[in-house]
Formats: sequence, structure tokens, C-alpha cells
Amino acid sequence: MMAHPAHFIAMGLGSGLSRVAPGTVGTLWGWLSFLVLMQWLDPAQIGRLLLVGFFVGWWACTVTARHMRVADPGAVVWDEILAIWLVLWLTMPMGFWGQLAAFALFRFFDAVKPQPVKWADRQFKGFGWKGGFGIMFDDLVAAFCTLLVMALWRHFTV
Repeated sequence: MMAHPAHFIAMGLGSGLSRVAPGTVGTLWGWLSFLVLMQWLDPAQIGRLLLVGFFVGWWACTVTARHMRVADPGAVVWDEILAIWLVLWLTMPMGFWGQLAAFALFRFFDAVKPQPVKWADRQFKGFGWKGGFGIMFDDLVAAFCTLLVMALWRHFTV
């Protein structure tokens, strides 16, 4: 993990090294780190962090996948972290149960990969910049699906 700075980022500062459910552990780390970021950054600053985080993550995922010689390594969880940050940034403020629902919905869409997440997962495979983008892309589509369900849930329960 420490062989290259990209590995440290792509593996979610070590959260992706979990032997059990690294994507879930990375998403949980993303959730908790977002709650800390909210204490220090305003929404506009978090938005800028998300934008920078996307491009840094694209680079880190590209480099790490190439070095590991695996197109989408399970230990790479920056995509989950960035996606849950996006979901929480767009849905906060909400209480614990709402956050837990967002977490569970995102994990469902990311792990099960129903359409259109399955489609997104198939679009950019391989190594290089295209593959690194693909690692990020399907999680962003899973985040979009989560946001859609959350919006519908709020609409019909208010």
C-alpha cells in the first residue's frame, strides 16, 4: 500500500485492505470521514473537494490497478468513498437513520449492480485512463441511483 502515494489514496488510506467486505468497509470509512469533514468544511468546500477527489481518485485508481495488474481490484475503495461523500453531500442534513438508509442503498446498488449500474460497470474496462475512469464511473452511477431512491422516498413520505 505504501509503495506509491496512489495506492494509499486508492485503497482508502488502508480501509480497502479489510479481508472481509472491503467495499463495505471503504464505504463505512467514507461515511464516517464525511461526518468529520462536515465539522471543518462548508458545503461549497466539500463540493470542491469532491471535484478534486474525482480527478485525484481517477489517477490513483488508474495507477493502482496497473501496478496490481487487476482491472478493478477489490482493495481499491476510493470510488466507494467518493460516491458516499457525494450521496451524503446532496442529502444532508438528515439523522442517523436517513444516513444509514443512504449507506445501505448505496451498498445495494454498488454490490448487486442492477441496471443501470451493471451497464456502467461494463462500459470502461481494462487498464490505463479508461480503466481508472471505469473504476470510478459505476460507483457514481450507483450514487445517482441511491440519490434517486432517496429523493423519491422524501417526496412520498413528506
